[in-house]
Amino acid sequence: MEHLTKETFLEKVFNFEKNKEWTFEGKLPCLIDFYADWCQPCKIVAPILEELSKEYEGKINIYKVDTEAQQELAAAFGIRSIPSLLFCPGEGQPQMAQGALPKENLIQAINEVLLKEPVAAK
Repeated sequence: MEHLTKETFLEKVFNFEKNKEWTFEGKLPCLIDFYADWCQPCKIVAPILEELSKEYEGKINIYKVDTEAQQELAAAFGIRSIPSLLFCPGEGQPQMAQGALPKENLIQAINEVLLKEPVAAK
């Protein structure tokens, strides 16, 4: 899983210095984990995201942003609480989810938001 700096974020996700409107720069849809080392819930999500990055390899990218090291990036997205997860589909607007979501919820969000798979009827 790649850790993004502001420079790599502008290149791979969204160049917010150049564009006012959301424009996705990536080749694959992505999920970005805004986290900090001192955050306990972030430590719960981290291994789940590691697993998902392997399970969805080639379909989506999962990135991490250290909000302590990348404060400008966190501020650009108004990150108030962590973990915050930004789901960036190839087309359409990104969606933000907050808190340590269980793996099932993350899989559901990846499938619906990023891969645009129809929701299976229960």
